[in-house]
Amino acid sequence: MTSKKDLSERDICTQYIVPALIKAGWDLERQVREEVSFTDGRIYVRGTSAARGSRKRADFILYYKPNIPIAVIEAKDNKHFVGAGMQQALGYATTLDIPVAFSSNGDGFVEHDRTASSRDVERNLSLDEFPSPDELWQRYKKYKGIESPQQEQIASFDYFFDGTGRAPRYYQQIAINRTVEAIAKGQDRILLVMATGTGKTYTAFQIIHRLWKSGTKKRILFLADRNALIDQTKRGDFRHFKDRMTVIRKKKIDKAFEIYLALYQGLTSYDEDSDAYREFSPDFFDLIVIDECHRGSASADSAWREILDYFKNATHIGLTATPRETKTVSNTEYFGEPIYTYSLKQGIEDGFLAPYKVIRVGINVDLEGWRPDEGQLDKDGNPIDDRLYNTKDYDRHLVIDERTNTVARKVTEFLKKTNPFDKTIVFCVDIEHANRMRQALANANPEEVLKNHKYVMKITGDDDEGKRELDNFINPEERYPVIATTSKLMTTGVDAQTCKLIVLDSNINSMTEFKQIIGRGTRINEEFNKRYFTIMDFRNVTDLFADPDFDGHPVMVKQVLADDVLTDTDIHPEDDAVIDAETGEEIPFDAGKKDVEYERPEIIGGGGIVAEPLPKIYVAGIDVSILNERVQYMGANGKLTTGSLKEYTRSGLLNEFRSLDDFLARWNSAEKKKAVIDHLAEHDIILENLLDETRKELDLFDLICHIAWDRPPLTRRERADEVVKRDYFTKYSDKARLVLQALLDKYATDGIENIEEMKVLTIDPFKSIGTPAEIIQLFGGKAAYQATVKALEREIYRTA
Repeated sequence: MTSKKDLSERDICTQYIVPALIKAGWDLERQVREEVSFTDGRIYVRGTSAARGSRKRADFILYYKPNIPIAVIEAKDNKHFVGAGMQQALGYATTLDIPVAFSSNGDGFVEHDRTASSRDVERNLSLDEFPSPDELWQRYKKYKGIESPQQEQIASFDYFFDGTGRAPRYYQQIAINRTVEAIAKGQDRILLVMATGTGKTYTAFQIIHRLWKSGTKKRILFLADRNALIDQTKRGDFRHFKDRMTVIRKKKIDKAFEIYLALYQGLTSYDEDSDAYREFSPDFFDLIVIDECHRGSASADSAWREILDYFKNATHIGLTATPRETKTVSNTEYFGEPIYTYSLKQGIEDGFLAPYKVIRVGINVDLEGWRPDEGQLDKDGNPIDDRLYNTKDYDRHLVIDERTNTVARKVTEFLKKTNPFDKTIVFCVDIEHANRMRQALANANPEEVLKNHKYVMKITGDDDEGKRELDNFINPEERYPVIATTSKLMTTGVDAQTCKLIVLDSNINSMTEFKQIIGRGTRINEEFNKRYFTIMDFRNVTDLFADPDFDGHPVMVKQVLADDVLTDTDIHPEDDAVIDAETGEEIPFDAGKKDVEYERPEIIGGGGIVAEPLPKIYVAGIDVSILNERVQYMGANGKLTTGSLKEYTRSGLLNEFRSLDDFLARWNSAEKKKAVIDHLAEHDIILENLLDETRKELDLFDLICHIAWDRPPLTRRERADEVVKRDYFTKYSDKARLVLQALLDKYATDGIENIEEMKVLTIDPFKSIGTPAEIIQLFGGKAAYQATVKALEREIYRTA
């Protein structure tokens, strides 16, 4: 009979924990999930490729109803003590917003109750004493502050299921549950902060659907500020509302629906007598969801805010990736502190968002500035003011043709090295700059542009043809356009799943705008090999990554006193365009005047614009060159690595291994060398990155020893030749020697990881020797074959 101590962790789960759950009244089909992976595993960038780390996985998650988790269990084998998994379980419980955690080794349970007040927080339970679903539900209600039967009915109402098996990710589940629970308890202003690409619209849909189906909210308004957002929402998750949903267009109101999608601008005319939203009674809507609420509606003096004030008796939910907190605008003042925040850093750590690497390019006229020669004239023959110009001036006040062309050539060079068809967004200073950049990129890519003129397009608010191509740009199935030059239109709300390159050639000082721009690249699309993206920075914009506000919690800056008078303006200093009152799209300050800039633009009654144009200065014949270039990778701590990649890797290796002997012991004892490499990757030591800068034919073993301890390196081919010289194969049969020589050659060309997997036997030249089963039998069976491979590895790494 097998001893309990000899059972695996899985055996403990099956033979002891599951029967205890059944005895306590748990429904295994509806309330118990085993081996639940709730993250995707962080993606680590490896040179020009990427690999995933391990997922976080709970042994058991217990649910009151689907998507309402109330307990987590961490199991260990019986060699561990009963509470050995508690710290791990508590980590999962905190992440998943679960009140009760258990640890078990099959002898019983240790329970940790985060709702405990009058008794011990932790207690030991026998296998027969595991709590029932109702008992843990009562604790969940206490944890969440759910008191009345009506609150319970709303908070426990079913999620929407479409039959495809799609379910919310853990953070979406938390956001949905917290929001519905808060509304059940009477909270009427709610803010959700979720990084771009984490599914805010799907989260909003589930919130709305649960509240609507339960009868808690009967008429709902979903507000956005751009047509693209409304169209994506209607076609996407909200399609399940079918004929109960309508989109308000051209200020035409039909009160027969229950779910309404609308632009702010589609409801207001900046004229109280003709505002479309006033056709509804103030109490018509009982729930309003404000998408991208950092734009416009956060400002108390905004014309858009009038809509929210008009429907003030409704519950308002604000959704944003970037809460706006300035001296004049505050999301938290209006909505309160976020009920839940899921940050870019957390999304990358969980593997739901793509990490990035940064290429910072230093151009001579940017780093040194540019001063005209005495008496120098611009392209129109006018004298140029004698002063030192810098990046704050370029393309806003002063245009240097050679600088534009240099940027275009550098972008083209990068795409040709990686993939000329990787979707790319180039952010420019303004619309005129975007137009010049489009032309420069077209000239830098004549072969591609001659094949299809849509290879590079300007997609800005003033260009109808460009805007029509926006859907094609964001559609992974469409090859063209490949490169989009833009100013403001694509900073937000554009679901560019396969965007792999973001080019920054604009002076971006707003943290809100910077976060939104970075969000254009953070979506992952495994099918189209989009697992990370690159940021090419020409203006030191990525300095903002070092700002604590980049991924911190919003802190309210605005202070409003009782006698403060707020002015009627809705344009912020960093804005370079205005939003069309009908379409919500970016338009230039004066589409009728070319090549001009405006000071202090303002929206006034009826959408008119008051501004003073400033002409740009155009110069040519300037010596422009790239002086330096630095590549930075995102570290495990969410920060960009500084200094040389070699020094960064060396430091990481010396922190990981106490000495060369320590490394050799771990390398030689590893069941598979790939496990060591993957372990290093999960600690942000990406050896493939360094191979790109050194000799790619080096073995990773040699690379580690050389970088960390200055050992002279050997190439893989040199190691393979040493094995052959030692006549290592003579003890094997002729056919077995063919297999070992093929394995050695495979190692020399592709590396040690490739010969450790059995599937290597399914490819050439092994197929010509025999089937995998026949080859394995040459060595006396699977175990003997694996032992032979291990012996070959020892021979490869044998020291002289």
